[in-house]
Parts: sequence; structure tokens; C-alpha cells
Amino acid sequence: MHTTNALLLSSVVLLATSPACTTAGGVALRPDGTPGPQECSEEAKRTMRALKLHVGDAELVELDANQIGARRVTLYDGPIESILEDDFGTLEATTRLYGQVWTSGPQVVIRYYEAHPPDSEKLPICAVARLSQDQMRKSPDSKPGMAILEGSIAAAYIVDAFR
Repeated sequence: MHTTNALLLSSVVLLATSPACTTAGGVALRPDGTPGPQECSEEAKRTMRALKLHVGDAELVELDANQIGARRVTLYDGPIESILEDDFGTLEATTRLYGQVWTSGPQVVIRYYEAHPPDSEKLPICAVARLSQDQMRKSPDSKPGMAILEGSIAAAYIVDAFR
């Protein structure tokens, strides 16, 4: 009986720590390690309407607040703090965008979940970082768990769901 309980416990621990299940935020991962679909909360949708942000609206951001203006940026799996370059809806330039980075796939995936305007509280949003012409593709010298990108700027696009 002791052996059965030990096997059961080790199976539960293995499932709970498996990276193929979900991330800490509850996002299901695809086989290549990139995040799967995720709904945008109703609270974030209401907030974006109040901020006059619509699906498809975009504004340039400095990808990493700690690497502003860098020719090459190194991003790691986990949290990220980006900075708006210009006003975005009713959000002022220098507003911080907080989100999550995934580097497992061929391109970096960044999802933003909060905006923190100067002199205000954090607000829920849904946005993704994008660049055209394959510019979110990782440099070949990137190592597991990190990505090297050419340049420090991308565009943050408002979305109503993450796909």
C-alpha cells in the first residue's frame, strides 16, 4: 500500500511540474512551448473601451524598460515591463505595460495584461507585441529560456483575445 501511495504522489508531482501543461498564469502551452489561446477578461475589455483603445490600435513601445535604445535586446521567459513611446488612446506616453514573455518558439511572444499610467493605478488591458517582416524572430545565437532580438522597439496591438 505504501508503494501505491508513493507512485500516486510522484505522478501528481510530475503532472504539476510538467511544462507542457500550463504556465504560472494558467495559460495552456502549445507543443512548441508558445502560449495557446486565452480570453481577455471582461474587466479588461471595459477598461480598454473607457481608455478609447480598440482592437487593432497600435503604438510603439520600448520592449524592455531596462534596455531602452539598445541595438540588440535580450529577453527572458517571464515578466516584462515595456514603455509606451507616445500617447495611446487616453494613455500617456511613458505608461508602463506589464506582461509575460515566452521564448520557446521560433519567435518571441509577448502578451500585455496591465497598463500603469504615470500618477495612476494599474489598469487591465489585452495587447500583444508585434513587428512586421519577421522581426520578432529570435537570433540564432539565442539560448533556451531567452531570446535576442535586433532592436529595442516593437508595436503593442490591442486585442480582444489572445490567439
